[in-house]
Amino acid sequence: MPRLRQVPRDEAPPDVQTVYDMLFGGRDPVAEPGTATGTPGNWWTVFALVPDCFRHALAGFGFYRSPDRKLDPQLRELGQLRAGFLRESQFVFSQHCKAARDVGLSEAKIEAVAAWQNAEAFSPTERAVLAYADELIGQNGRVADATFERLQQHLSDEEILELSYTSVLYEGHAILCRALRLEYDDVPERIREVPAPGGAGRGLDFMAGVGKRPDAEG
Repeated sequence: MPRLRQVPRDEAPPDVQTVYDMLFGGRDPVAEPGTATGTPGNWWTVFALVPDCFRHALAGFGFYRSPDRKLDPQLRELGQLRAGFLRESQFVFSQHCKAARDVGLSEAKIEAVAAWQNAEAFSPTERAVLAYADELIGQNGRVADATFERLQQHLSDEEILELSYTSVLYEGHAILCRALRLEYDDVPERIREVPAPGGAGRGLDFMAGVGKRPDAEG
C-alpha cells in the first residue's frame, strides 16, 4: 500500500474527479483500483491529497506532450526511459515503455535502453541523448564538456533544454514513486541481510581467516 492516504472520489474536487473519470470510469479508484494499463492508479489518488500538487503535475504532463515542443517525442521518451531505469523506478520505466511505443520507438530500441552502450539499434543522435541522460541523471548533473558538445552537434539549444527538463521531471517522479511506494514501486527494500539457514553464523566474520597462512598462530 502507498505510504500516504489516498483520496476517494467523493472527497476530490471537481477537476480531480474529472481526471478520475477519465482513468477509472465511474469507479471510486480507492475502493476499486486499476487503470487500463494495469497499474493500481494510486499515483493519482495520493497526489490528489494536495490538489494544487495534482494540478501542477498534470500541467507538467501537458507541457511535454504539447505540439509546441521542439524536441522529437522519441528522443524525449529515450530520456524519460533512461531516467526511470537509472533511478530504478519500475513504474516510470514500465509506463514509458508504453509511451515510447505510442510515439513510434521500435521494440528493439525500447529493449536496448537498459544497456544502450552495447546496442547497435540507436542512431548517433539517440546515442548522444542517452549519453547525456546518463550523466544528467546518473551523475547528478555532472555532464562532461565532451558529452554536452556531442549533444549540441545534434540538437538545438531549445531542444536540449526541453530534453533536460523532461528527463529531470521524470527523475523526480521516479524518486517520489519509490519513496511513497506508489504503483509498481510499492515494494519492500531489497538491500538487506539474508539470514543464514537456521540462524547459523550469527556474529561470525566469515572473512577472518582469509589470507592467513595455515600455520599462522592466533
